[in-house]
Amino acid sequence: MAAVSTRETPLRLLVVDDHPVVAGGVQLLLRPDPTIVIAGTARSGREALRVATEVEPDVVLLDLRLPDMLGTEAIGALRARVPGVRIVLFTAYAEHAALPAALAGGADGCLLKDSSITDLASALHRIASGVRVVDPRLGNDTAGRVAEALARTGLTPREYEVLRWVAVGRTNPEIAEQLGLKRNTVKAYLQSAMAKLGAHNRVEAVARAGQEQLL
Repeated sequence: MAAVSTRETPLRLLVVDDHPVVAGGVQLLLRPDPTIVIAGTARSGREALRVATEVEPDVVLLDLRLPDMLGTEAIGALRARVPGVRIVLFTAYAEHAALPAALAGGADGCLLKDSSITDLASALHRIASGVRVVDPRLGNDTAGRVAEALARTGLTPREYEVLRWVAVGRTNPEIAEQLGLKRNTVKAYLQSAMAKLGAHNRVEAVARAGQEQLL
Protein backbone atom coordinates (compact mmCIF):
# COMPACT_ATOMS: atom_id res chain seq x y z
CA MET A 1 0.00 0.00 0.00
CA ALA A 2 1.49 3.36 -1.00
CA ALA A 3 2.26 5.96 1.61
CA VAL A 4 -0.29 8.72 2.05
CA SER A 5 1.07 12.18 1.30
CA THR A 6 -0.28 15.58 2.32
CA ARG A 7 1.67 17.35 -0.45
CA GLU A 8 -0.41 19.20 -3.01
CA THR A 9 2.01 18.23 -5.77
CA PRO A 10 3.91 14.95 -6.25
CA LEU A 11 7.36 14.63 -4.71
CA ARG A 12 10.00 15.07 -7.44
CA LEU A 13 12.75 12.45 -7.13
CA LEU A 14 16.15 12.29 -8.81
CA VAL A 15 17.70 8.80 -8.81
CA VAL A 16 21.50 8.73 -9.06
CA ASP A 17 23.05 5.29 -9.59
CA ASP A 18 25.55 4.01 -12.15
CA HIS A 19 23.72 0.68 -12.48
CA PRO A 20 20.71 1.05 -14.83
CA VAL A 21 19.03 -1.95 -13.21
CA VAL A 22 18.91 -0.11 -9.88
CA ALA A 23 17.43 3.07 -11.35
CA GLY A 24 14.98 1.01 -13.34
CA GLY A 25 14.06 -0.98 -10.25
CA VAL A 26 13.29 2.19 -8.29
CA GLN A 27 11.11 3.45 -11.14
CA LEU A 28 9.17 0.18 -11.24
CA LEU A 29 8.91 0.06 -7.46
CA LEU A 30 7.47 3.57 -7.20
CA ARG A 31 5.33 3.50 -10.34
CA PRO A 32 2.13 2.53 -8.43
CA ASP A 33 2.57 5.54 -6.11
CA PRO A 34 1.17 8.74 -7.72
CA THR A 35 2.59 10.86 -4.89
CA ILE A 36 6.15 10.40 -6.17
CA VAL A 37 7.41 11.28 -9.65
CA ILE A 38 10.82 10.26 -11.01
CA ALA A 39 11.92 13.66 -12.32
CA GLY A 40 15.24 12.38 -13.65
CA THR A 41 18.04 9.83 -13.42
CA ALA A 42 21.82 10.11 -13.56
CA ARG A 43 24.69 7.61 -13.66
CA SER A 44 27.52 9.75 -12.28
CA GLY A 45 28.10 12.61 -9.90
CA ARG A 46 28.71 15.15 -12.64
CA GLU A 47 25.63 14.04 -14.55
CA ALA A 48 23.64 14.28 -11.32
CA LEU A 49 24.69 17.92 -10.91
CA ARG A 50 23.59 18.73 -14.45
CA VAL A 51 20.27 16.90 -14.20
CA ALA A 52 19.53 18.30 -10.74
CA THR A 53 19.95 21.84 -12.10
CA GLU A 54 17.53 21.04 -14.90
CA VAL A 55 14.77 19.23 -12.99
CA GLU A 56 15.11 20.79 -9.49
CA PRO A 57 14.15 17.69 -7.48
CA ASP A 58 12.74 17.71 -3.96
CA VAL A 59 14.76 14.64 -3.01
CA VAL A 60 17.85 12.97 -4.47
CA LEU A 61 18.23 9.21 -4.01
CA LEU A 62 22.03 8.98 -4.19
CA ASP A 63 24.15 5.86 -4.53
CA LEU A 64 27.23 5.88 -2.31
CA ARG A 65 29.52 4.52 -5.03
CA LEU A 66 29.59 6.47 -8.29
CA PRO A 67 32.15 6.14 -11.09
CA ASP A 68 33.53 9.67 -10.69
CA MET A 69 33.09 10.41 -6.98
CA LEU A 70 31.73 9.10 -3.72
CA GLY A 71 28.13 9.94 -3.02
CA THR A 72 29.32 11.73 0.10
CA GLU A 73 31.37 14.09 -2.06
CA ALA A 74 28.34 14.95 -4.18
CA ILE A 75 26.14 16.07 -1.28
CA GLY A 76 27.45 19.60 -0.96
CA ALA A 77 27.69 20.11 -4.71
CA LEU A 78 24.06 19.07 -5.20
CA ARG A 79 22.90 21.41 -2.44
CA ALA A 80 24.84 24.25 -4.05
CA ARG A 81 23.00 23.61 -7.33
CA VAL A 82 19.56 23.05 -5.78
CA PRO A 83 19.26 24.86 -2.43
CA GLY A 84 16.93 23.07 -0.03
CA VAL A 85 17.11 19.71 -1.80
CA ARG A 86 16.96 16.67 0.49
CA ILE A 87 19.56 13.98 -0.10
CA VAL A 88 19.15 10.37 0.96
CA LEU A 89 21.94 7.86 0.45
CA PHE A 90 20.98 4.58 -1.18
CA THR A 91 23.26 1.61 -0.63
CA ALA A 92 23.31 -2.17 -0.69
CA TYR A 93 25.96 -2.31 2.01
CA ALA A 94 24.96 -1.69 5.60
CA GLU A 95 28.60 -1.56 6.66
CA HIS A 96 29.89 0.72 3.89
CA ALA A 97 32.93 2.61 5.15
CA ALA A 98 31.68 5.94 3.79
CA LEU A 99 28.38 5.84 5.67
CA PRO A 100 29.56 7.43 8.94
CA ALA A 101 31.09 10.44 7.21
CA ALA A 102 28.05 10.82 5.00
CA LEU A 103 25.62 10.74 7.91
CA ALA A 104 27.76 13.10 9.94
CA GLY A 105 28.43 15.35 6.97
CA GLY A 106 24.92 16.32 6.05
CA ALA A 107 22.98 13.48 4.44
CA ASP A 108 19.26 13.66 5.25
CA GLY A 109 18.99 9.90 5.52
CA CYS A 110 20.21 6.54 4.37
CA LEU A 111 18.20 3.62 3.02
CA LEU A 112 19.12 0.12 1.94
CA LYS A 113 18.37 -0.97 -1.61
CA ASP A 114 16.16 -3.86 -0.54
CA SER A 115 13.51 -1.48 0.86
CA SER A 116 9.91 -2.34 -0.04
CA ILE A 117 7.67 0.12 -1.90
CA THR A 118 5.85 1.07 1.31
CA ASP A 119 9.07 1.61 3.25
CA LEU A 120 10.75 3.52 0.41
CA ALA A 121 7.81 5.80 -0.38
CA SER A 122 7.16 6.54 3.27
CA ALA A 123 10.84 7.28 3.94
CA LEU A 124 11.07 9.61 0.94
CA HIS A 125 8.04 11.60 2.04
CA ARG A 126 9.35 11.89 5.58
CA ILE A 127 12.75 13.04 4.33
CA ALA A 128 11.10 15.58 2.02
CA SER A 129 9.26 17.00 5.03
CA GLY A 130 12.52 17.48 6.93
CA VAL A 131 12.71 14.28 8.98
CA ARG A 132 16.06 12.48 9.01
CA VAL A 133 15.52 8.80 8.20
CA VAL A 134 18.14 6.08 8.61
CA ASP A 135 17.35 2.42 8.02
CA PRO A 136 17.35 0.75 11.46
CA ARG A 137 19.58 -2.02 10.11
CA LEU A 138 22.41 0.45 9.61
CA GLY A 139 24.93 0.61 12.40
CA ASN A 140 25.35 4.12 13.77
CA ASP A 141 28.29 3.58 16.16
CA THR A 142 30.92 4.92 13.77
CA ALA A 143 28.61 7.67 12.57
CA GLY A 144 28.15 8.64 16.19
CA ARG A 145 31.90 8.83 16.71
CA VAL A 146 32.28 11.10 13.69
CA ALA A 147 29.46 13.32 14.92
CA GLU A 148 31.12 13.49 18.34
CA ALA A 149 34.45 14.38 16.70
CA LEU A 150 32.80 17.21 14.77
CA ALA A 151 31.28 18.52 17.98
CA ARG A 152 34.58 18.13 19.82
CA THR A 153 36.66 19.96 17.20
CA GLY A 154 34.01 22.55 16.39
CA LEU A 155 34.22 21.85 12.66
CA THR A 156 31.14 22.79 10.69
CA PRO A 157 29.75 20.37 8.07
CA ARG A 158 31.04 22.65 5.29
CA GLU A 159 34.55 22.84 6.80
CA TYR A 160 34.52 19.08 7.18
CA GLU A 161 33.42 18.68 3.57
CA VAL A 162 36.24 20.89 2.29
CA LEU A 163 38.71 19.01 4.48
CA ARG A 164 37.59 15.68 3.02
CA TRP A 165 38.29 16.99 -0.49
CA VAL A 166 41.73 18.16 0.66
CA ALA A 167 42.37 14.68 2.01
CA VAL A 168 41.90 13.15 -1.45
CA GLY A 169 44.36 15.59 -2.99
CA ARG A 170 42.07 18.23 -4.52
CA THR A 171 43.31 21.81 -4.87
CA ASN A 172 41.29 24.81 -3.72
CA PRO A 173 40.21 25.70 -7.31
CA GLU A 174 39.10 22.09 -7.87
CA ILE A 175 37.15 22.06 -4.61
CA ALA A 176 35.56 25.39 -5.46
CA GLU A 177 34.39 24.09 -8.84
CA GLN A 178 33.09 20.84 -7.35
CA LEU A 179 31.12 22.53 -4.57
CA GLY A 180 29.98 25.55 -6.52
CA LEU A 181 31.86 27.95 -4.23
CA LYS A 182 34.25 30.82 -4.80
CA ARG A 183 37.94 30.03 -4.35
CA ASN A 184 38.27 32.53 -1.53
CA THR A 185 35.33 30.88 0.23
CA VAL A 186 37.01 27.48 0.03
CA LYS A 187 40.23 29.04 1.31
CA ALA A 188 38.35 30.59 4.25
CA TYR A 189 36.70 27.27 5.15
CA LEU A 190 40.04 25.48 5.02
CA GLN A 191 41.82 28.11 7.10
CA SER A 192 39.06 27.94 9.69
CA ALA A 193 39.28 24.14 9.79
CA MET A 194 43.06 24.30 10.16
CA ALA A 195 42.76 26.76 13.03
CA LYS A 196 40.25 24.56 14.86
CA LEU A 197 42.49 21.52 14.39
CA GLY A 198 45.63 23.39 15.43
CA ALA A 199 47.25 22.71 12.04
CA HIS A 200 49.65 24.96 10.17
CA ASN A 201 49.22 23.50 6.68
CA ARG A 202 47.10 21.13 4.61
CA VAL A 203 49.16 18.06 5.47
CA GLU A 204 48.90 18.71 9.20
CA ALA A 205 45.17 19.38 8.86
CA VAL A 206 44.57 16.00 7.21
CA ALA A 207 46.76 14.27 9.78
CA ARG A 208 44.92 15.91 12.70
CA ALA A 209 41.57 15.06 11.16
CA GLY A 210 42.69 11.44 10.92
CA GLN A 211 43.71 11.47 14.57
CA GLU A 212 40.26 12.79 15.46
CA GLN A 213 38.69 9.88 13.48
CA LEU A 214 37.14 12.26 10.98
CA LEU A 215 38.79 10.72 7.88
